[in-house]
Amino acid sequence: MNEHEQKFRQMTEPPVQRLICRLAFPCIISMLVTSFYNMADTFFVGMMDSNSATAAVGVVFSMMAIIQAVGFFFGHGSGNYISRELGKKNYEEASNMAATGFYYSLAAGVLICVAGLIFLDPLAYLLGSTDTILPYTKDYLGVILLGAPWMAGSLVLNNQLRYQGSAMYAMWGIVTGAVLNIALDPLLIFTCDLGVAGAGWATIISQFVSFCLLYVGVSRGSNIHISITKVKLKFFYLKEIVRGGLPSLARQCLASFATISLNLAAGMLHDDAIIAAMGIVQRIMMFGASTMIGFGQGFQPVCGFNYGAKLYNRVRDGFWFCVKTSLGFLIAVSALMFIFAPELIGLFRNDPAVIQCGASALRFQCVAFPAQSWIVMSNMMEQSIGRTAPATFLATARQGVFFIPTVWILFACFGLLGIQMAQAVSDLLTLACAIPIHIHVLRTLEPQKTSQLQG
Repeated sequence: MNEHEQKFRQMTEPPVQRLICRLAFPCIISMLVTSFYNMADTFFVGMMDSNSATAAVGVVFSMMAIIQAVGFFFGHGSGNYISRELGKKNYEEASNMAATGFYYSLAAGVLICVAGLIFLDPLAYLLGSTDTILPYTKDYLGVILLGAPWMAGSLVLNNQLRYQGSAMYAMWGIVTGAVLNIALDPLLIFTCDLGVAGAGWATIISQFVSFCLLYVGVSRGSNIHISITKVKLKFFYLKEIVRGGLPSLARQCLASFATISLNLAAGMLHDDAIIAAMGIVQRIMMFGASTMIGFGQGFQPVCGFNYGAKLYNRVRDGFWFCVKTSLGFLIAVSALMFIFAPELIGLFRNDPAVIQCGASALRFQCVAFPAQSWIVMSNMMEQSIGRTAPATFLATARQGVFFIPTVWILFACFGLLGIQMAQAVSDLLTLACAIPIHIHVLRTLEPQKTSQLQG
């Protein structure tokens, strides 16, 4: 039995629940560690005697989300296609797509870097910086932009490895970079006296190390190998990347726009403590969701492989297993975060105004947090099986279609309270749409078709 056939059997024959758990473990570790990148910057910058510096990290987070959006667009777009083609045993096609997605992402990262540095001042204001935050924002943002090419490229490599069922290699690349980031933050911020710029340098240096390790992992540990000779400048490949990656691009970009809207609304209250508090809440919620998202990422290659092999019952069973498991987890996490909200905010910034504002916002979000179990798993499944329209809508709903208008409407009606409760309201509206949309998708995967194909 050759390597490709062995991988095919590993992805289509074992019990789906056990297979998802095995693939999910390294994905969960990767997601938890990835969330440490920005949390580490926020934590160490929070030790500086300035709410403006802490707020600047939150402002630049929306730009990092755009860079990540590019990486996820090419990573998920190529990865979804790769997993389906591997399920069909079309190995040459999978290799062509891997190379195309990777090199496209590097080119896009260079464009972001150049354009961002040219328009640094207006970009900083556009992201939600105030006059008092601007100097810190420029210091941090200017460094982060330099790392855009390999930040995007590393996300592509990570997702391509994961969609092939080689998540362990992806995990080690991400973990190594995050540990390095945590070590470099205090060294560069305080010892080298670089301030908030030191946090930026720590991030892009560690991201570059991750990029190198992931590239080695692709060369040695995957079913397919990336080579520039395999890049295909054809419309078909770009169309497939758009088909599989558009939901991720929409989700990440709108998450960035949502953060910008939040920062702009908070800035109208002329209090940097509010911007700092909301930035901290975003990072805590991201960390809380990391385990669930990593669990869902363990489901995606199983979903793609088995959908490509037309084993639809395994796709359905995997989805319900993921929803039930993640729902129980999110209920428990939400309860803990609700109880210890002030203490969690205080870990990042020991300022009474920041703690009071952040704790209220965190508790509002905890109320609706369990809704993400259905929202995220539905979105991941639809994206993996190529249902672009419903996947894109669900990806854009939570932090775009609903959140952006909600934050402005609630801010106009309730002021600061509206800003604090906007994400929870948006989550509940998204859930109301996600349930009927995905039930319809599930009904299209007819169980009897599976038995006929296997019979």
